[in-house]
Amino acid sequence: MATTTSLTPPDQHREPPPRLGGVLWWALCAAAALGLAVCSSLGPHRVWGAAAAFGYLAAALVAARGRSARTAETVALAGAVALPLLWLLAVDRAQLEVRVVARSAALLLAEGTPYVHRPWVPEDFNPYLPGMSVFGLPEALAGPGPLTDPRLWMGVAFLGALAPALPAGSRSAPLRWIAACPLVALPLAVGGVDLPVAGLMCLGLALAGRGRAGAAGLALGAAAALKWTAWPAIPVVLALMTASSRSDGREAGGAVVRSDGQEAGWAVVRSRGREARCAVVRSDGREAGRAASRCGLVALLTAALLVLPAALRDPGAFRAHVVDFPLGLTDAVSSAASPFPGHLLATHVPGGRTLALLLLGAGALLLALSLLRPPATAADAAVRLALGLLLATAFMPASRFGYLVYPLVLVAWAAIRQEPGHALLRRVRESAPR
Repeated sequence: MATTTSLTPPDQHREPPPRLGGVLWWALCAAAALGLAVCSSLGPHRVWGAAAAFGYLAAALVAARGRSARTAETVALAGAVALPLLWLLAVDRAQLEVRVVARSAALLLAEGTPYVHRPWVPEDFNPYLPGMSVFGLPEALAGPGPLTDPRLWMGVAFLGALAPALPAGSRSAPLRWIAACPLVALPLAVGGVDLPVAGLMCLGLALAGRGRAGAAGLALGAAAALKWTAWPAIPVVLALMTASSRSDGREAGGAVVRSDGQEAGWAVVRSRGREARCAVVRSDGREAGRAASRCGLVALLTAALLVLPAALRDPGAFRAHVVDFPLGLTDAVSSAASPFPGHLLATHVPGGRTLALLLLGAGALLLALSLLRPPATAADAAVRLALGLLLATAFMPASRFGYLVYPLVLVAWAAIRQEPGHALLRRVRESAPR
């Protein structure tokens, strides 16, 4: 078996894949935003819906006049992100989780734990792991203000993690499209704790695909210290790294590298009819196993260093906030109540909460069983993880539409990489308008 080291950076010289765009796409986004503005009971969501509907409609008109995709995306970003964000910052309104993060940072500095000791009402609960408090530290240290608002720093963390995970040389266009997508634009404007988690998961997958085990472990460990939703990424990435050197051909930068297994020499890279030579470095299953072990160890140590000090400070409060409350095991009812199967079962069926938890466990088991056939590429791993998180979103007793940002970002990231490891990605690219 052989791994390869390309003579050129692995993600350069790629043409970006086609993105969903055009009049129809932006019109659908406008309809979704307008629907949220009309139906939502949350003030910040109504503000976003009204502004975003205007922005998406303007983007559709720009696209109808034959302007470039970049121009339409910029217009959509102005209406769906910049305008509602600036307005909400000016009037100091945000989604509840922004205030929860800000309060958790103040508690962390004052008491050594981000959790209220005896929570009673839903607003008292902080269902996030201690690492999430870092986004509230600017406000806790410098006081409230537009530049210290936690949602700004969560958005910066998301974009800052996602950008280096994208192919070099074609990052700005995919970033614009992803940020303008309603499921991402909404939390960028009103506040979204899931965005930095999704960005760090993509970064961990990208680094693992490049063979950087330690760096991948750091990214995954940081994500795992923010929310439980990041933890499924760790076994998926470990399976990817363990299997990375067990195939006869290895992908490097979108090209298939084939070698004859010699200890050293040169291999021919064939991509789009062109050939290039790459150095061949001998590898075996033991090296892959060591890389996976190093990645897992770094991830767990990073998460432990960020989580355990606050958790051990008040174990009872930690369990009540981040275990019992999200699972619906407290008297206080979470406001996450989107009509997914798990919530409907827990709300309307006798014993439905237990059934929903069993289905949630079954989804986790299916993801674990799927790893018996490890993902061949980082893109394949991202799609596998996206499907697992989609099942989790569907069956959690307390769930919300915002959790769909995970499968969206993961599948979009995988499609942008143009890795041919999964049939779903081929269908996405073939169906996208050019």
